[in-house]
Amino acid sequence: MLRPRIIPCLLVKDGGLVKTQKFSEPKYVGDPINAVKIFNEKEADELMVIDIDATRLRKDPDLKLLQNLANESRMPLCYGGGVKSVKQAKAVVSMGIEKVAVSSIAVENPNIISNIAEEIGSQSIVAVLDIKKKTLSSNYDIWTHNGTINSKLDPVEFSQRLQSLGVGEIIINSIDNDGMMKGFDFPIFEKIYSHLTIPMTIMGGVGSFSDIEQAIQKFEYIGVGVGSFFVFKGKFRAVLINYPTIEERDQVILKNHHR
Repeated sequence: MLRPRIIPCLLVKDGGLVKTQKFSEPKYVGDPINAVKIFNEKEADELMVIDIDATRLRKDPDLKLLQNLANESRMPLCYGGGVKSVKQAKAVVSMGIEKVAVSSIAVENPNIISNIAEEIGSQSIVAVLDIKKKTLSSNYDIWTHNGTINSKLDPVEFSQRLQSLGVGEIIINSIDNDGMMKGFDFPIFEKIYSHLTIPMTIMGGVGSFSDIEQAIQKFEYIGVGVGSFFVFKGKFRAVLINYPTIEERDQVILKNHHR
């Protein structure tokens, strides 16, 4: 049976682990390899690693860092950042990384999804859509290049297009809620989710375990991406990596699974 997944999301910049708020002011919080070791011990469901500067600075994926992460990780890994070609996607999965996430290239050239899926399988290709609410409107746009370029694409329609092209999973990340730890923007997530038949992961806003619980309650088989809440502790945002125990996860899933 498919289960909801609770996924720590690690942001990497210059080889270090950082956290952002609304995609800006990256704060250094430590070494990504150490974070992977801790999440291994806590038996995380899956792990997402995103290089936030790779696309903006036109950098290729850091294969040396990826190899180190893959060697260390005992859980499925998803990597995103700088992947622009089928060749690069193949190089990433050849490291032992299960999923490759693409973002700006999927917006600029959606057909690359089909090409990558053909080579590495649909289950291994993920599209990350960073979304932001339009001013004075209830609609949203997809932004790329670490939230600096507005594609003016509608996330509901574009998600469906990517699904038809063979993407295996869609990750929706709310720029407005990134790092704010004030809860999810559920209405837009629900709208996108209702049009998809493939797995979806939501990110941006988790500030408590009840936010995760609420997401699992609303969506049967969801991936819940979590950044700041698993890295910071207390109102002074002291760095302390944490993750719910297996018992806590099972309890939430049993409580909220209706089938």
